[in-house]
Amino acid sequence: MLEQFFRIRERGSTVPTELLAGLTTFLTMAYIAAVNPSIMEIAGMDRNAAFVATCLAAAYGSIAMGLLSNYPIALAPGMGLNAYFTFFVVKTMGYTWQVALGAVFLSGLIFILLSVLPVREKIINAIPRSLKMAIGAGIGMFLGIIALKGAGVVVAHPATFVTIGDLTKWAPILCGIGFVVIVALDRLEVTGSIIIGILAVTVLAMLVGQAQYGGIVSLPPSPAPVLFQLDIGGALKIGLISIVFAFLFVDLFDTAGTLVGVLHRAGLLDPDGKMPAAGLRNALLADSTATVVGAMVGTSTTTSYIESAAGIKAGGRTGLTAVVVGLLFLLTLFFAPLAASIPAHATAPALLFVACMMARSMVEIDWEDVTEYAPAVVTALAMPFTFSIAHGIALGFITYAAIKVASGRAREVHPVVGILAVLFVIKFAWI
Repeated sequence: MLEQFFRIRERGSTVPTELLAGLTTFLTMAYIAAVNPSIMEIAGMDRNAAFVATCLAAAYGSIAMGLLSNYPIALAPGMGLNAYFTFFVVKTMGYTWQVALGAVFLSGLIFILLSVLPVREKIINAIPRSLKMAIGAGIGMFLGIIALKGAGVVVAHPATFVTIGDLTKWAPILCGIGFVVIVALDRLEVTGSIIIGILAVTVLAMLVGQAQYGGIVSLPPSPAPVLFQLDIGGALKIGLISIVFAFLFVDLFDTAGTLVGVLHRAGLLDPDGKMPAAGLRNALLADSTATVVGAMVGTSTTTSYIESAAGIKAGGRTGLTAVVVGLLFLLTLFFAPLAASIPAHATAPALLFVACMMARSMVEIDWEDVTEYAPAVVTALAMPFTFSIAHGIALGFITYAAIKVASGRAREVHPVVGILAVLFVIKFAWI
């Protein structure tokens, strides 16, 4: 049955290989079950309920991707978007987490619409490659400053805005140790380096009295505090349009980039380096519905994970790999006490490492063309320094269009980019 449904032999794989690949992918992204609830808790959400929501969203998204598209790509609440959800939409702009969930839900509905209409490729292709790469790197920098701030490595300063914190305290020390462990294990190609680093720092924190042991296994907590708590009406306010757009925009291009990059490694692209139309449609549909489901169960945007490349490296070639990841996330529901025992300074090094990985996309920018790399750098820098993915995207689009026009290369500005740049100017000026 598995062979017929997933066409495993046709893609040069076997059932045992797909099962191992699923386990490998899960171990590389299992950290999200600890990191995402800690970020959602800062927004005011119940941590245990957010843990359940995280696992349910990841399980649904991964299984849907495997069954609908037959691709070995796993999904979970996205890093960067969860930080934007908490630190900008809730903490900075002052909206409730219920309204923020409503904005995520609306972005998912729009994503579903784009997934079934033939305009999705045109939208994706309209955005310059330099800005796409810069958005990924900027999100990484955004995560980086959040990690350093959370660990006490970076603190506020009235004159310089930021300065170095007290590095003799346990939080920055533990964060530094965790970061070194994660990077070293990754360099040694140890599967699950991030989750191993998180658990190692957690144990060390317990030994020095910086964390409390709460157990390992129990029945899953109640999801009631966050389940179906989204405020869609509140998210329809005019001031939230840019927020909904930011969730949609980042999810759309992050998913597209992840799909192309991961499937290229798996050899599942056509001779022209493109995804088959049917496969792309089903993959985007799985991703977009996962965002909607995730918002309903109580978590930020769910998206495709680049960590799926680890499973592909282990031989995964079909959707069975993704289904295995989804089932393992369901099993993770029974490890809530362990997740609750993990302190913030144990997840900070994981955030910092993910930031480093995401920053790599800057190398893909054309550094020989100033009209390409200058807007890209503005985009990437604006995200951490304005503490907003949306503002970074907006300033990037405005800068790109203005520089191209001013340098006599207006024809290189796609109409979609030009229109968005004008709308962003209007937003900053009057909204």
